[in-house]
Amino acid sequence: MNILGLLPYWIVVFLMMTGFYVVIAQSNLIKKIVGLGIFQVSVFVLYILLGETTGGTAPIMAEGFVKYNNPVPHVLILTAIVVGVATTALGLALIVRIQKSFGTVEDDEIARNEGSW
Repeated sequence: MNILGLLPYWIVVFLMMTGFYVVIAQSNLIKKIVGLGIFQVSVFVLYILLGETTGGTAPIMAEGFVKYNNPVPHVLILTAIVVGVATTALGLALIVRIQKSFGTVEDDEIARNEGSW
């Protein structure tokens, strides 16, 4: 297998590491949520790539097709997208409450002022 055949997997690794870096390196809570979103998208793409079969078709019985793609990873990703949207919404709602309570969304400032509320 040549390096071009692995390009989608390298893109997944790049997205995964970018999202992980943003979560670890940023102190702004909104940027951390964005990093989590990037990481989630990389996992979605990885599962979709793993569910694809070379020469396969949609799993609909028809004449002339003998190799089918597995539909389970795609169904799991649909569920994961819904959970990801709900998690992002909850995280942003918590950030709004944190901003109202502490007056900032920077985690180092929140840690400094933690005893004041």
